Amino acid sequence: QVQLVESGGRLVQAGDSLRLSCAVSGGIFTSSHMAWFRQAPGKERAFVASISWDLNTDYSDSVKGRFTISRDNAKGTLYLQMNSLEPEDTAVYYCALDLYSRMGASIFEYDYWGQGTQVTVSS
Repeated sequence: QVQLVESGGRLVQAGDSLRLSCAVSGGIFTSSHMAWFRQAPGKERAFVASISWDLNTDYSDSVKGRFTISRDNAKGTLYLQMNSLEPEDTAVYYCALDLYSRMGASIFEYDYWGQGTQVTVSS
């Protein structure tokens, strides 16, 4: 059974850094395309970053240069390093797994989701 469990979200101040983690169980992490999405209050869930099994990455324009996605296949864990955080980054952050390597930015291209972790950035 595939499970994704995020952790690391908390309240921080603008300009701070934070690292999110997503532990993936079920034996398919190594060959799967992974991504982070976020959902702010009253808004739709939006793409943040993705990483392929062979370490190709993609970022939304709003986080490019500030956030870094990475993965540790030995640990079955996905990471999101967030630097220079802004109040606009406040959201629930979700990790997602794409079984079929569609490598897209749409929520419909991901098959498994975590429960989310709250990141709040105060000004």
